[in-house]
Amino acid sequence: VQLVESGGGSVQAGESLTLSCLISGYYSQPGCMGWFRQTPGKEREGVAAIYSGGGRSFYADSVKGRFTISQDNTKNTLYLQMNDLKPEDTAMYYCALEECYSSTWCYDAHQGRAEFSFWGQGTQVTVS
Repeated sequence: VQLVESGGGSVQAGESLTLSCLISGYYSQPGCMGWFRQTPGKEREGVAAIYSGGGRSFYADSVKGRFTISQDNTKNTLYLQMNDLKPEDTAMYYCALEECYSSTWCYDAHQGRAEFSFWGQGTQVTVS
């Protein structure tokens, strides 16, 4: 399985960006897909995650109401719509994937208590 992120860039505060994560290779459903971010010297933070078994999604408190995670199975793509971006959203953003059968596991992985097997290389988002 390979994950390739795109859509990052430099924007002004208040603007929007949509990140995409193209997933290739075989993986079984249901699964958990998530977005994480990290800045130098800080721990990786779970931004959002979605469990495809029931469509449940999870968000970090800092992005609730501004970010939306979604997936398009016909395009094998995971998205992160980011609105009203703030300077504190500046980070490298990574997508991740795990085959799982539990929304509880997906939530735990989003919180950092479980580990995804597959990761992308990241896309940089800079907000000034």
